[in-house]
Amino acid sequence: MRSMVEGDSIMFKDLAPQATTGTVRKARRLRKSMSLPEVLLWEQLRKRPGGLKFRRQHPSGPYVLDFYCSDARLAIEIDGAAHGYGDGPQRDAARDAWFENAGIITLRVPASEVLSDPFATAEAIVRHMAAYLPLHHPLRGRSPSPSELGED
Repeated sequence: MRSMVEGDSIMFKDLAPQATTGTVRKARRLRKSMSLPEVLLWEQLRKRPGGLKFRRQHPSGPYVLDFYCSDARLAIEIDGAAHGYGDGPQRDAARDAWFENAGIITLRVPASEVLSDPFATAEAIVRHMAAYLPLHHPLRGRSPSPSELGED
């Protein structure tokens, strides 16, 4: 995986699937009409907590992700009440499987958590993401030694 230096942080090459036709236009429209939980979380994530860059309403394949961090290859979806009804759970499972097949993990966050404390939710997301970052990413702390990796 190649990386580029961007300002004070390291940004790893984005390997997310390319957006399909019309998805970019849809993402632009969604950025202008974000839900309240999305707006509140974006206010925290746009500050680059832990030095991580997030994108909002990021088009990828046939979908638009609420938030995406390319360093961790992690999608963050804010789930309101509608996700639990009708065919919502099946659609979410199919979408998550599509992204997992593309090497992207989806973290689903209830909208109620964001509404109750957006700052704590953003902190929890960053803590969760540390497990998905490359070994030598600054957020993970010091780099592991070869012996810690099982190499002699």
